[in-house]
Amino acid sequence: MRLTLRARLALWAALATGLAVALVAGGLFWAVNGFLRQAQEQRLLSVVGAVQGRVESLLRSPADGDDLLGSLLGVATVSQVDLERIADDVDRRGVEVRVVAPQPGGRGAARSLASVGTQSFPQDVPLDLRAGPGAYLSRDGEHLILVRGLPGRNVQLQVAVDARALTDARRAFGQALTVLLPLALLFSLLVGWVVAGRLLRPVRTLENAARAVGEGGDLRRPLPGAGRGDELARLALTMQEAFTRLADARDREQGFLRAAAHDLRSPLAALTARVEGTLARDRDAGRYRADLREIGTDITRLSTLANHLLLLARDPGAVQRAPVPLLDLAADAVDRARELDPLADVDLAGSGPVTVPGDRVLLGQAIWNLTTNAVRHAPQATVTVTVRAVPGGAAVTVRDDGPGVDAATLARLGEAFYRPDASRAADASGVGGHGLGLALARHVATLHGGTLDLDSAPGRGFTATLHLPG
Repeated sequence: MRLTLRARLALWAALATGLAVALVAGGLFWAVNGFLRQAQEQRLLSVVGAVQGRVESLLRSPADGDDLLGSLLGVATVSQVDLERIADDVDRRGVEVRVVAPQPGGRGAARSLASVGTQSFPQDVPLDLRAGPGAYLSRDGEHLILVRGLPGRNVQLQVAVDARALTDARRAFGQALTVLLPLALLFSLLVGWVVAGRLLRPVRTLENAARAVGEGGDLRRPLPGAGRGDELARLALTMQEAFTRLADARDREQGFLRAAAHDLRSPLAALTARVEGTLARDRDAGRYRADLREIGTDITRLSTLANHLLLLARDPGAVQRAPVPLLDLAADAVDRARELDPLADVDLAGSGPVTVPGDRVLLGQAIWNLTTNAVRHAPQATVTVTVRAVPGGAAVTVRDDGPGVDAATLARLGEAFYRPDASRAADASGVGGHGLGLALARHVATLHGGTLDLDSAPGRGFTATLHLPG
């Protein structure tokens, strides 16, 4: 089961707290243990200094004219009572002393050791400890031992002090950590849960608002908290802008569908009426041929409209990216325009081959639409199609010296299904289009990362320039 975001935030907070507590506890343990160990070693060094002097004095004292360690009995001549007294005189707080010397008569590795010490000296401390600057910790962890070699003698002095403060501190620290760590984790989990709930409250508000937008269909409804503040405010603003773009796209789609249905209804109704009129009574072969030609014209218009609609609805991801010779496409458009209207004055201008990456079908349709648009709406004007290379790409310009259009009309040209009144009048005579030519050309330019610029004024002709990146 996937945990909620609130639960995950609370768990991460608890994990971070537990890790922080463990790190802090480890640091404190290392520091406190080091401090206690250093204090114990300092105490041990002072004790060893005092004990060593007393033991050396005792060893230098003659007994029956012989050195105490020079006899065959070795260290046995240093009594336990002497060491008990020395330990009590130096420090009564858990100081134990032991003297270790080789047993007379042994040699090499087989040489045995003899010792004498206080009664409570830890028994688990081996006799063969090496003298050194550092201290040893007994196996039970209750004593700290320091070994010193007595100068001029093959004798070792071992002094042990009570180190239970170290083990007690460690034990107490471990017990405290065992209790505090679960409490800290539980507390951090609780705090994380509460804080995560407060932090996620705007998210829940945004979720409810987005659900209301989806259920109500009002994509332009403002979302709470949208702004440029924190991350949640920017998220709400991004969602609001996305909803607005979706609303615009929906409005465009609905308008497009309404206009498409309207423009499809007219030629379909005309085609139906023509067929019904033709079948209403018998006619001669010539009249049937004329009616069939008119029906064919209506079918061609429907086919052109459907083709334009399909091109407008084309998926941008399906656009091909291959080298396209624009001059060849422009020449083809000029030839087709001359075939469409033998009286049209259409010329082609180009300084050389110009190639851009793109979709040959879409670019050819766009240039053809611009050319036929000029021929259709300026029937007695001169139309010039120019292909040229420009910095960063290429440009195809279709210019006519016709009557032009006013600024209000120019601003709306390129909208799907928009046709000025003059164009609709021409359409009634069978020459006009469906108001998709410029819209398709602009759509093709956008798909290729280019632009379509329109320029006109009454009495100054009309210019359409298709800019394409190279």
